Amino acid sequence: MAEPQHKPRGRRDRQTETDADKSGLTEKVVFINRCAKVVKGGRRFSFSALIVAGDHSGKVGCGFGKANEVSEAIRKASESAKKAMVKVAVRENTIPHEVIGEFGGGRVLLKPASPGTGVIAGGGVRAVVEAAGIRDVLAKSLGSSNHANVVKATIAALSLLRQRDEIYKIRGKAIPSQNGKQS
Repeated sequence: MAEPQHKPRGRRDRQTETDADKSGLTEKVVFINRCAKVVKGGRRFSFSALIVAGDHSGKVGCGFGKANEVSEAIRKASESAKKAMVKVAVRENTIPHEVIGEFGGGRVLLKPASPGTGVIAGGGVRAVVEAAGIRDVLAKSLGSSNHANVVKATIAALSLLRQRDEIYKIRGKAIPSQNGKQS
C-alpha cells in the first residue's frame, strides 16, 4: 500500500525570487502583510508588500506597496524598489570594511568575510545583501525586528561603504601601490 504524500505544513517561504525583466534585475519578496478592516458585511482585507530589487553587481533598492490584492501590492512595491536603487561599494565579492547601519529602531552590523564564507545573515538582511551581489559577509541585526526597518538599515549600512582609493582621494593622500611604494 502506497503511503499518502503530505505537503509540509510550515510557513511558506516568503523569499521567492522572480526575474523582473530582461535588464538582469532580481526581486525578492521579503514580507507580505495582510490587514483586515471590519465592515458591516464582514471583513475587508488589504495587503502590503516589501520587496528588495538588485542587479547582483552593486545596485540595490527596496520598495513598499499596498493594494487590495497581493499581486498588485507586489507590482507596486517592485516599481518603487526600482526607483529607489542605490550604488553599493563591493570589493571581491565582500564589503570593504565593517559598518553599522541604522534606520528607525533597526540597527544592522555588517562585517567583511573571507572568500567561501557565504552570506551569514537572515531575513531582510540576506535579501538585500544577495540582491546587491555580495557573496561573503557576516551580518547581525541588533535593534528592531521590524522587516521594513531592518531592510532600510541594511541599505543605509551599504550606502556608508567606501572603497580605499575613494577615502585616500577625499583625504588628499597618494594611493599606495601593492609593492609598498607611493604612486
